[in-house]
Amino acid sequence: MPDPRPYSTGASQSELRAYNERLLLTLLHQGGALPGSEMARRTGLSSQTVSVILRKLEQDGLVLRGESQKGRVGKPSVPMGINPEGLFSFGVKIGRRSTDLVLTDFRGGLRAERQLRYAYPQPDDVFEFIKTGIEDISADLSPEQQARICGIGVATPFDLWRWHAQVGAPKSSLTAWRALDPTIEIARFSPLRVFVINDATAACRAEHMFGASSRWRDSIYFFIAAFIGGGVVLNHSVYEGGMGNAGALGPLPSQRADGSNCRLLDSASIRELERLLNEADIDPRALWEQPQDWSAFAPQVDQWLEETACALARAALTTCAVIDFQAVVVDGVLPRSIRQRLVDRIREELPKLDARGLILPDVQEGQIGPHASALGAAAKPLIAQYLLDTHAGFTATS
Repeated sequence: MPDPRPYSTGASQSELRAYNERLLLTLLHQGGALPGSEMARRTGLSSQTVSVILRKLEQDGLVLRGESQKGRVGKPSVPMGINPEGLFSFGVKIGRRSTDLVLTDFRGGLRAERQLRYAYPQPDDVFEFIKTGIEDISADLSPEQQARICGIGVATPFDLWRWHAQVGAPKSSLTAWRALDPTIEIARFSPLRVFVINDATAACRAEHMFGASSRWRDSIYFFIAAFIGGGVVLNHSVYEGGMGNAGALGPLPSQRADGSNCRLLDSASIRELERLLNEADIDPRALWEQPQDWSAFAPQVDQWLEETACALARAALTTCAVIDFQAVVVDGVLPRSIRQRLVDRIREELPKLDARGLILPDVQEGQIGPHASALGAAAKPLIAQYLLDTHAGFTATS
């Protein structure tokens, strides 16, 4: 159905003020502490407008005044920066093998975390874990900190109920998820606003906001967990798509080592490493134990790394045929040393493929790791209520 309002509408004075507040907070969130004069230069706002907004943001406890910088011509400048204590947000990742709960501050700092592991997710267990975890974490906060919790972000695979075969669960065990709305379930025990996002897109958002990939205008993101997923960054902004499922890379056509056709999630997921360990009579639960150490099953890891690197190199080339991404970012629930080896192998494999007519992207490591989906979920309430959902416009002058 066509949008009944396809054109932009005018903004009221209060809407313009709110937008400018978000603009300055987003600039500080991305670039760190800056004096008002520099913020005015980068945003095109007048110095007086920036000064008025900063005073309000400081009164609201969202920004902090730094130390006066002397030694230059004119009066000393005072940098302003994001106050980590200004806002808090809960992030939940409901996965096929575990549910993670985190509390983050306004700078993305991890303040608390909880995890529930299982063979497959059952709604009663998952939401009781979330309820108890939120209560326990909140009890450790001061009343002022509790008042500054702005919401709960929930990251989960779309159509979780369809994945019973892949997680080895009875068909009927996941059907309850089909009609379940996390927003409604959480509203039963929390008054906080709830925002739902695809789990891999959430991981991409965490990397874009808190990792090192924001320097690229356009990038494709692969996140390797029990099943592989991904995300898309266009024009310095995470693109969720019209139905919130952009970057669903798992179903991409792929190949196994024997040349047979499969999906990318069948050739480049940790589930495949689990299968190799089971065949070798090795308990795969060690894959998920923290801190992660996969050295005890090096032969299986070596085989999995080789097959995964080849599959990801082909998938990266495929995505670049649609959009000329500047970079491919690879992260996941992996030990850091394994992630480094995987990225190195993709870099070696990519130039061997037939890339005529395409521009090969940079291949880079993600920086967030196992907490990416939960951290990206926690970022969703911050963005929805206080930041702009883009970094466009800052990179040229920063």
